Amino acid sequence: MRAAVLVFPGSNCDRDLAVAFEKAGARVSMVWHKDTGLPEGVDIVAVPGGFSYGDYLRCGAIAANSPICGALKKHVERGGFALGICNGFQVLTETRLLPGALRRNANLKYICKLVGLRVETADSAFTAGYEQGQEITIPIAHHDGNYYADDETLRALNDQDRVAFRYVENPNGSVESIAGVLSENRRVLGMMPHPERMAEPSHGGTDGQAMFRALMDQLATA
Repeated sequence: MRAAVLVFPGSNCDRDLAVAFEKAGARVSMVWHKDTGLPEGVDIVAVPGGFSYGDYLRCGAIAANSPICGALKKHVERGGFALGICNGFQVLTETRLLPGALRRNANLKYICKLVGLRVETADSAFTAGYEQGQEITIPIAHHDGNYYADDETLRALNDQDRVAFRYVENPNGSVESIAGVLSENRRVLGMMPHPERMAEPSHGGTDGQAMFRALMDQLATA
């Protein structure tokens, strides 16, 4: 599997994400935000956490209009896989590759801590390494992680089994405790928690490791 990790001014989780992919066995390329194309043969594009462009305007809004996001959209439109984590999730909603929006946390404070997540579906390349209903522990670190979608969108997400994760105890006010959602073709995942920060024993746990290993297995046969 070949992964491309996008890098924007203000990204600070790009290297962590690259290492998680590498340890799972992927070949990883780092791709700068001013590039207009992706490396040949890329299977999955990963949009990392951080504070792209200083989170000016809205979190992820400027990054969504960068040259590389044009290539990201084309990659997704032709059936490619994409993963957005934290600020990357915000970018994916700003590009409209995923529905909904990420708003200021309900308590108006930055939150950085371990949280419990419940796996809502194992029916995706991202979550195939978990069991439906399994509870895992993954860290969050965000100020604007309060997921919002209108009633029609929520019905579609629930009816189509596209809610990937929910918080066990909602830390930020997200509607229906949603922590991660899938695209209609189930090949794009956006989530606020950071699985790359819980991917090896030195991190204090390995609950995020299953996502990267499952991606390796699933994309090998996709």
